[in-house]
Amino acid sequence: MANLLLFITRSFFKLCSFSLSILFLISCSSFPSTEAYDPLDPNGNITIKWDIMSWTSDGYVAVVTIYNFQQYRHIQAPGWKLGWTWAKKEVIWSMMGGETTEQGDCSRFKGNIPHCCNKHPTVVDLLPGTPYNQQIANCCKGGVLNSWAQDPATAASSFQLSVGQSGTTNKTVRVPVDFTLKAPGPGYTCGPAKIVKPSRFVTPDGRRETQAMMTWNVTCTYSQFLAQEAPSCCVSFSSFYNDTIVPCSKCACGCQNTTQPGSCVESKASHIAPVVNSYTPLVRCTRHMCPVRVHWHIKLNYKEYWRVKITITNFNYNMNYTQWSLVVQHPNFDNLTQSFSFNYKSITPYTAINDTAMLWGIKFYNDMLLEAGPLGNVQSELLFRKDKATFTFEEGWAFPRRIYFNGDNCVMPTPNVYPGLPNASSHQLTSALGLLVTLLAAMALLFGHA
Repeated sequence: MANLLLFITRSFFKLCSFSLSILFLISCSSFPSTEAYDPLDPNGNITIKWDIMSWTSDGYVAVVTIYNFQQYRHIQAPGWKLGWTWAKKEVIWSMMGGETTEQGDCSRFKGNIPHCCNKHPTVVDLLPGTPYNQQIANCCKGGVLNSWAQDPATAASSFQLSVGQSGTTNKTVRVPVDFTLKAPGPGYTCGPAKIVKPSRFVTPDGRRETQAMMTWNVTCTYSQFLAQEAPSCCVSFSSFYNDTIVPCSKCACGCQNTTQPGSCVESKASHIAPVVNSYTPLVRCTRHMCPVRVHWHIKLNYKEYWRVKITITNFNYNMNYTQWSLVVQHPNFDNLTQSFSFNYKSITPYTAINDTAMLWGIKFYNDMLLEAGPLGNVQSELLFRKDKATFTFEEGWAFPRRIYFNGDNCVMPTPNVYPGLPNASSHQLTSALGLLVTLLAAMALLFGHA
């Protein structure tokens, strides 16, 4: 009798433990992170450096540089917008490499009219093709910035401004406040400006070093929760060993609004006249309602290797995704042999663990993910070498742990629907039901003899 009671107790706790594990996995896989801290890029941020290069009769000339120190989150068209609030009654007399979106009220000035008299100016980058006499180094890209991992040389943007009515010494100048950054929409939160050691510059011949009169930095961090109310991408799975195709979760990025026509469009709607690169998505009507879907297909199994096909599909009629990027977390990336038509770089925020890869398109070949339609997809294949100590097709090991598209965490399928191996009918759920039946039978037997 004692042994029977012990068996019943252990079985009950096993069942409870299994149920809690499944609920935990489902909760972790279904919803992307909403915090600004990114565990795959813990030091990623956008830093704004404001260097006062010289003093003028009523202010100073400064060069402002925006550095994108994020490993895989870039700024695409229509580009960044940088705003702030002046601490005093400053005006911008002139600019190079950028311009303010509004001039503001300059009616108190006669003769020489400032470029901007707004208390809360917003600056944008100039477009490519700007006359040379209006350019400075690192300007005029239309506000587009690459991520640091893709190309550090194009991950910075600069403009120059001449500020008046501001003070003409380090003691009389006041740093601006309330910095804002849109890239191109919301998502970034900027901290206060902090005065730091003046920047140093080396002349082209390398023989002389100069420094700024004064320097302050502003750090901006990204939150997917602030960027959009709903996720922007989802993931689907399939494999060669199972006919089941696991689609994106239903309503992964929202549900179709049947009471509001125009919230999505049918795939065969030929009358659409999309406004490409509009920030507001116009998505094809699907069960998942996501602008982007990433499909992971386990394609082939060799003796010492295995092969995966990745397909990224655009369901957004309003957006061509330029300089797109994909981040995938999987333990076998420490043995990636070849990426066939995507660029690849290992992302190792924690040096001892090499399980995360950044993938992006090859320039002039597939670096642009076109709007929804027949050409709105890019694909590649990955070849992995097997590690005999860890490799398995069982229990969903061959599927990724996490996927980001353009820096946003995608909604993953729940673990209980992953494609299983053939004849894997003794799944965890079936085992749990069997355990429950055994438990009930044992209890019936116990009370029957009581």
